[in-house]
Amino acid sequence: MKKLILSAAIVLGGLSIYASNATTPEQAKITVSIQTEYTEVSADAVPAAVKTALQTAYPGAKLDKAFVNEKKEYKLEISVGDQKATVFSDVNGNWLKI
Repeated sequence: MKKLILSAAIVLGGLSIYASNATTPEQAKITVSIQTEYTEVSADAVPAAVKTALQTAYPGAKLDKAFVNEKKEYKLEISVGDQKATVFSDVNGNWLKI
């Protein structure tokens, strides 16, 4: 009798695992994000507001590479000492991602 109850519990437990993995049409939708293309620009093309914000936030930071997209958002690859980072700024020097 104990074996019968234990077997029934295992079977019902196994069925509940499959039931929880069912997806609805809303869950089955695939999200596609379009990555914004950045174009490399020279350090001289970076606005003064962005350079000032960079030096204020990261004193002694060196601008290695700069990129811009059509929204005038800047992707800056910087180095501070031996550490490297990528930061994002708008044309006014406001940080988007750090």
